[in-house]
Amino acid sequence: MDALSGAEPRRARGRLGAASPGARAAGAPWARFSAWLECVCVVTFDLELGQALELVYPSDFRLTDKEKSSICYLSFPDSHSGCLGDTQFSFRIRQCGGQRSPWHAEDRRYNSGAPVSLQREPAHYFGYVYFRQVKDSSVKRGYFQKSLVLVSRLPFVRLFQALLSLIAPEYFDKLAPCLEAVCNEIDQWPAPVPGQTLNLPVMGVVLQNLLPAPVVLTSVHELDLFRCFQPVLTHVQTLWELMLLGEPLVVLAPSPAMSSEMVLALISCLQPLKFCCDYRPYFTIHDSEFKEFTTRTQAPPNVVLGVTNPFFIKTLQHWPHILRVGEPKMSGDLPKQVKLKKPSRLKTLDTKPGLYTAYSAHLHRDKALLKRLLKGLQKKRPWDTQTALLRRHLLELTQSFIIPLEHYMASLMPLQKSITPWKTPPQIRPFRQDDFLRSLEHAGPQLTCILKGDWLGLYRRFFKSPHFDGWYRQRYKEMAHKLEALHLEAICEAQNIEAWMKDKSEVEVVDLVLKLREKLVQAQGHQLPVKEATLRRAQLYIETVIGSLPKDLQAVLCPP
Repeated sequence: MDALSGAEPRRARGRLGAASPGARAAGAPWARFSAWLECVCVVTFDLELGQALELVYPSDFRLTDKEKSSICYLSFPDSHSGCLGDTQFSFRIRQCGGQRSPWHAEDRRYNSGAPVSLQREPAHYFGYVYFRQVKDSSVKRGYFQKSLVLVSRLPFVRLFQALLSLIAPEYFDKLAPCLEAVCNEIDQWPAPVPGQTLNLPVMGVVLQNLLPAPVVLTSVHELDLFRCFQPVLTHVQTLWELMLLGEPLVVLAPSPAMSSEMVLALISCLQPLKFCCDYRPYFTIHDSEFKEFTTRTQAPPNVVLGVTNPFFIKTLQHWPHILRVGEPKMSGDLPKQVKLKKPSRLKTLDTKPGLYTAYSAHLHRDKALLKRLLKGLQKKRPWDTQTALLRRHLLELTQSFIIPLEHYMASLMPLQKSITPWKTPPQIRPFRQDDFLRSLEHAGPQLTCILKGDWLGLYRRFFKSPHFDGWYRQRYKEMAHKLEALHLEAICEAQNIEAWMKDKSEVEVVDLVLKLREKLVQAQGHQLPVKEATLRRAQLYIETVIGSLPKDLQAVLCPP
């Protein structure tokens, strides 16, 4: 895998709920910790208050009241789930401060090198939960109920669940001192860097992906996809289409662990395409967005909700797609596949497992893949092999769909020879949907995918989805940056800057200096794909041009 490790600590960070953004200097406590986690929370059950936030660590990390309330409610399973013993799951909440751009170059550098599915979330927090409920006669209610929660902006579900399984049992036995020691250890970890191998010591164990190691992680984020999708194998392609189109979907499962795993597995179906809609691995009626998501006065939002309370079947009856997942079967059994059912059958709270939707898939089902996976189950093929087969199928399906879009988008880029040093770069041509659809006849997904079906219909619906908008904006931004970089290179490779300046007014010359400076700032912030040599040449050009100007203008452009 491309694991993560080994960068400078982050030098600053904002603090939610503060009047103005706070900062952590490189040498300050928790600077490295904040590269991985925002904070660690302990949620307990108080007889008078219900779920209550017992502890936030580091203590100076500020959460708004709304965020505290969400974390409290989402850190405990719904009472009817009956989760005795230990259970792990995850949730995702909206930051109350709204979306903010990364704080500084360290964040940008990580995001620029990480796959879109692993980038830091600018507007949401992930909560990774380890919940324990055991009988305890010393407690009034007769039960010990507590959750340890890691709050992060990184979607590293595998890593943080492995970390919790090490530290939570120890914490429940030894409480606060143990947690402080663990947080101090995390504060010694190098910041994550895409492409580098993890080697993270905690509690005398090293989390790493090299053998031999006490805890081996083949990936920081990937779930056991086959285990998650086992009961819905026959609908995987339909579910992939629903995800691709950003359709509103409710996953009703018996426990938060199952709901959060299923939602995260569905989201991962689209890799390497970024999932641009909202998703909540575990959602309850106490969530601050409950009214927003359940209103009947407008169409359901583009969100995937993981729920456990059957009350949601009644509340979200107007939603177009509901996936009801039953209790997991023993791993040796062949899965009883849930059926595709009409939404009108969704009437009672004891609704049977199934996919309730009126949606008809555009593509034909890959029966050969299903046979292969079911045969693998019969022959007791290792689960990671089954997962690899399924993941490869979904990846190839997504790539077959996206490649024609990528090819068409690339054709809209101006030719390099049309980029000249002293003129504004030409514009990227507009994306015309009809032109694209016509191009599919000779450059469509049929070149890379054997699946038959109504590909054109699927593209037409995709154009109306948030994923097309997200993909197009990202590609357009990358191409615009590439154009700027090519223009900067063209200026720096022009040998006759002095000759160009001879017949130019001071205003034109100053304008060139300002434009070059702006491009340099972009390039140094890792926004433009420019070579170091080009940057040095651009700096030299700026100095040459400024040196040719009168002293008063030089003083304005280069104040002492």
